[in-house]
Amino acid sequence: MAMASAAAGKPRVAILTRPEGRNEALASLLAGAGWTPCILPALEIQALPASAGGPPRPYDYDMVVFVSGNAARLYLDQWAQADGPGSWPAGVIAATVGPASAQALRASACFGANTTVLHPPESAPSHDSEALWDVLQDLPGLPARVLLVRGTQGRDWLGDKLEAHGVAVTRYAAYLRRPASWDADQVASLRRWAAAGVPATWLITSGEGADAVRAGLDAIGLADWWRRCGFVLTHPSLERRVPQACHEGGARPMVKICLPNDESIFQAFVAA
Repeated sequence: MAMASAAAGKPRVAILTRPEGRNEALASLLAGAGWTPCILPALEIQALPASAGGPPRPYDYDMVVFVSGNAARLYLDQWAQADGPGSWPAGVIAATVGPASAQALRASACFGANTTVLHPPESAPSHDSEALWDVLQDLPGLPARVLLVRGTQGRDWLGDKLEAHGVAVTRYAAYLRRPASWDADQVASLRRWAAAGVPATWLITSGEGADAVRAGLDAIGLADWWRRCGFVLTHPSLERRVPQACHEGGARPMVKICLPNDESIFQAFVAA
């Protein structure tokens, strides 16, 4: 679909919807490959205030799981604000769902250069809760007490799985995600591409993000255009959150599924 658009003289538009600050490097890669990148966050990340006593402390648990880089950064900020600068407690496992979120931990001053962070390898077929579960099953035994740091919404598959195996799980919300507001220039660009019949390719990385984009396009009268666009998704479960066909009996939109890192996403766009 993207190649057909290029052949017709239309731009190959890549709309990048990850939260603010997460899209710039990918946009540069795509621009170098001839795409027109549009940074359009679907969601805003808002840190939640910790309770008066601060967040749950890592040393009260055997393992702390961070579901995203934002979860890691915001939780560590809250902990530092409550107790001052400190080091990650020895013997407490830190775990994330993928290498990208693990990097957010390693970038923190409280993690030493030799601190181990459990996560699915770069070569894993997916970077998600299921992939982390596979890693945890290789441990000599599951930790007895787990702190799961997350947003106010999202999949609870891993927490439920751990509890089903006798683990005491504490869920802690460090942030909330809400639909982002698009400014007049962003809306004008979307309208211009829709009017020109440009079938943009959207990067979708969460169900909440997909729902926010769809609602935003509905609000500005571009729902039909959304159904003619293509999609790069970072998890198979997101397929049901994007259009299945342009119309009854119509062709299915182009969908590519990839890992949630810049190189994999870039390759998915190039192959679109």
